[in-house]
Amino acid sequence: MEKMIRLDKFLADMGKGSRSQIREAARKGRILVNGEPEKKTERKIAPGMDQVFLDGIPVWYKKYEYYMLNKPQGVVSATEDNLHRTVVDLLGEGPDGDLRRDLFPVGRLDRDTEGLLILTNDGELAHKLLSPKNHVDKVYYAQVKGRLPADAAAVMAEGMTLKDGTRVMPARLEKIALQNPGEWEEIRLTIHEGKFHQVKRMFEALDCQVVYLKRLSMGALCLDETLKPGEYRRLTEEEIRLLGGV
Repeated sequence: MEKMIRLDKFLADMGKGSRSQIREAARKGRILVNGEPEKKTERKIAPGMDQVFLDGIPVWYKKYEYYMLNKPQGVVSATEDNLHRTVVDLLGEGPDGDLRRDLFPVGRLDRDTEGLLILTNDGELAHKLLSPKNHVDKVYYAQVKGRLPADAAAVMAEGMTLKDGTRVMPARLEKIALQNPGEWEEIRLTIHEGKFHQVKRMFEALDCQVVYLKRLSMGALCLDETLKPGEYRRLTEEEIRLLGGV
């Protein structure tokens, strides 16, 4: 049996306005359900069966949606924040500004970290991607200030203990380039979990400092390099399939 949902929640989730805006639209006769004006927005409908129109335009129901965002610095990975713009705000400011209201970021990137962030309303997929037991690769590019110890890769490969005693899972460290010998290095790091400030804390445990951090991939999904910081796009069916196979 098709799951029933309140009309106002359905329209809000599909990005057609706030609950108060939807109630006002209903009072003005702008909402039709199965061809008839509907003024009671608390009414429950079956999204896959009942036909809903707003201002003469059909509103189609999609159970799940998936987006890739190239997160810029200065934006927080949250659905709302009193001090800073959020990644959800970015989607609302883009060309698809009427996006549904139930999207959330899969995991978090620090406010000063850039790169790949997935936004969806699919809680099951988010759990699969974030659960450490699934060992989903999360690959980062970092610029690290200070000289890494010669055995840094081996230490991370064994799993390391952070300065506060937190134990983290084994990770793969690849050195890309040494810049201004003794000053900073470029590295690629692959981890399988996402503890608070984990990448930065791992390098702090080696007496180094991350000065720039960007996530390149998550599972089989790589950042679309054509997306400028702050830009986003829907995932393709193939990308969704790859993510679902983690």
